[in-house]
Amino acid sequence: MKENPVIAAVTGLTVEVDGRALVDRVSLRIRPGTVTALVGASGSGKTTTGLALLGAFPAGARVTGEVTVHGTRVGHVPQHPAAVLNPARRAGALLRDMARQQVRDLPRSRRRAAARQRVARALADAQLDDAGKLLSRYPHQLSGGQQQRLVLAQALLLGAGIIVADEPTTGQDALTTRRIVEQLAAVAERGIAVLLLSHDLDVVRALADEVLVMRGGRVVEQGPAHRVLDAPADPWTKELLAEPRTLPYADSGQAGTELLTVEGLTARHRTGGARVPVLSVDRLTLRSGECLALVGRSGSGKTTLGRCLAGLHRDHTGRITLDGTELPRSLRDRSRAQLAAVQYVFQDARAAFDEHRPVLDQVARTAVRLRGAEPREAVARARRVLTDLGLAGE
Repeated sequence: MKENPVIAAVTGLTVEVDGRALVDRVSLRIRPGTVTALVGASGSGKTTTGLALLGAFPAGARVTGEVTVHGTRVGHVPQHPAAVLNPARRAGALLRDMARQQVRDLPRSRRRAAARQRVARALADAQLDDAGKLLSRYPHQLSGGQQQRLVLAQALLLGAGIIVADEPTTGQDALTTRRIVEQLAAVAERGIAVLLLSHDLDVVRALADEVLVMRGGRVVEQGPAHRVLDAPADPWTKELLAEPRTLPYADSGQAGTELLTVEGLTARHRTGGARVPVLSVDRLTLRSGECLALVGRSGSGKTTLGRCLAGLHRDHTGRITLDGTELPRSLRDRSRAQLAAVQYVFQDARAAFDEHRPVLDQVARTAVRLRGAEPREAVARARRVLTDLGLAGE
C-alpha cells in the first residue's frame, strides 16, 4: 500500500535557552490522516517540539535544525486554551469573523448563510454541544473542556491540515476524555494530521499510529504505536509504560470539625443580557482534614462552585460560611485571613503567574501579603515548599 506523503518534517531540531537544551536533535515526519504521539514526563520537550511546527520558540532561544511544513496550515490546541481566547469577546464572535473572511468572494446575498454553515460544521466537527448557548458566553464562562473544543473549532474553521493537540485530556473527566478521543479520531479520518502531545497512555494507545518517547529533550525511542507500546526496547520507555500502583481509598475516619458549608447556593452567568442559572447546591459540608471530591463532566458546574468558594464568582445567592462566619461573595470584600484560608489552584495554572517575574519571588510574595512574613523569611519558606513539591532550585 502506498504511504501517504509527508506534509511536515522536523529534522535535527535543537532548541537551547541560556545554554540548556530544551530539545536536542529531534526528528519526526507527519503524514495526513495520521496521529503521531509525543509522550514523556512533564518537561521532556514535547511542547517545544510541537510549537516548532508553528514557528514558535521560547524568547531568546537558539534554534538549529530544520522545520518544514508543506502547503498546509497548522492549528494549535494548547494545554491551557484560555490563553489563546480573547476574554473580552463572546465565544462565537471570532468564529463568525473567521467565517465571514472565508466567504468574501461569494455574492453578498449568500455570504451570511455560507458563513453560518461553516461555523456550524466546525462546531459539529469539534463536538461542541449546546453551541447556541455556549457561543453567547465569554471564555471565562466556559469550562476547560468547552474552551478546548472552541479552540479546536477555530482551527478546523481555518482549514488546518495539521492539529497540534497539547495534553488535551489533562484534568478532564472520563466522559470528556472519551469525547476528546472521538474528536481527534474523527479529525484524522478527515485526512487531517494530528500531533498529540500527551502523557495519557490510554489515550495514546487509542489514537496513535506512531509514537515518539521523549526524555530530557531527546527522543529515546520511536516507531509504530503497537511496537513501542507493546514491546518497548528502551529502559525509560519500559519504566514510563509500567502499570501504576493502585492506591487505597482514603480513610474517611480522619475528618474533624465542620470547616466550610454551602447552603442554598444558586450561581448564574450573564448570557445575552439574561442571568442564566448554571449551578444549584442545596447543601455541602467540608470538614477539617477531609478531601471532598466533586466529579462530573465538563460544563457540569464544578469550576463555577470552586470559583464561588474562592470569591471569584460573585453572581450567586445562598450562604458560604467558613468557621461559622459567612464569607463575602467577592474576594475584594474578604479579610486577609479569609483570603489565605480559601485558596484556588487553577486548571490553567499559568494564568496565576506573571511571566515576567521569577517563580520563587511570586510564591514568596503570597507569604508576605497573606501571612505577613518578612521578605527574607518568605523566600526561604517558598523555596522549601517548592522543593517539597518536586520543583528543583533551577
